[in-house]
Amino acid sequence: MKTFKGRTAVITGAASGFGLETSRIGARLGMNIVMADVQQDALDTAAAEIRGLGAAVLPFRLDVSKAAEVEALGAAAFARFGAPHFVFNNAGVGAGGLIWETTLKDWEWVVGVNLMGVAHGIRVFTPMMLEAAKQDPTYEGHITNTASMAGLLNAPNMGVYNATKSAVVAMSETLYQDLRLVTDQISASLLCPFFVPTGITKSDRNRPAEMTDTGRKLTRSQLIGQAMSDKAVSSGKVSAAEVAQFVFDAIAERRFYVYSHPKSLGSVQVRLEDIMTPRNPTDPFAHKPELGEKLRAQLREAD
Repeated sequence: MKTFKGRTAVITGAASGFGLETSRIGARLGMNIVMADVQQDALDTAAAEIRGLGAAVLPFRLDVSKAAEVEALGAAAFARFGAPHFVFNNAGVGAGGLIWETTLKDWEWVVGVNLMGVAHGIRVFTPMMLEAAKQDPTYEGHITNTASMAGLLNAPNMGVYNATKSAVVAMSETLYQDLRLVTDQISASLLCPFFVPTGITKSDRNRPAEMTDTGRKLTRSQLIGQAMSDKAVSSGKVSAAEVAQFVFDAIAERRFYVYSHPKSLGSVQVRLEDIMTPRNPTDPFAHKPELGEKLRAQLREAD
């Protein structure tokens, strides 16, 4: 897709991070912006900013894990602007800790947002875009899903997050191939960011009450995982604005894989070699053994 002016973008997680930066770029390119987010106050502020850039904006408060709410988003977006040209299934939440310490509500919340949120976006918007392509031979569309390098690496102490992001990788690769079977007018890409300063480590601020284990304290592994994520994300050198530009570059080039930190692909290659050899999974801390020793010592510390 080469032309953006006058076209419509639907962006989930639009009030912060990659979603907000993508909204800013889309507005500067002359797009209509449908901004969806779970946090109403942040959404109101973000929508006002994007309107200030001259864009026509439709803000929509929703929880992407809820099928009916994503369906309502699709209906509202279509009623206002018609079929979108760019759909960014971007909303996500973070959670860590030893995988057996992940509670049922943890699983339901993270799977609901990270996995089903993307599934709902694909299910609701792809048929709408295919119909637009059928009616107009000049129509161009693109769907980008946000996964993570966690979906390619499966680092320890991040089980539920890894599982959902691995699933988004699989869904997105399948979406790309399925679209190629039926149309030349719509394509897809997969965003796999590494550590980028966003609000992902503060995901609990938007956790619904019904997805919270009342009175439960975080386990040691979860506290350690939170601290490690906070440090890694806050010290990231690549900005969310840069990643958003990478997304638009990939759309223009019809490029599927979008990475914030291409150098991290060396670790992906090691993992694939583990699978192909086959050999047991390589120690993820082999290049920085002191970090692995510190984590093991913290987790094995007596209560």
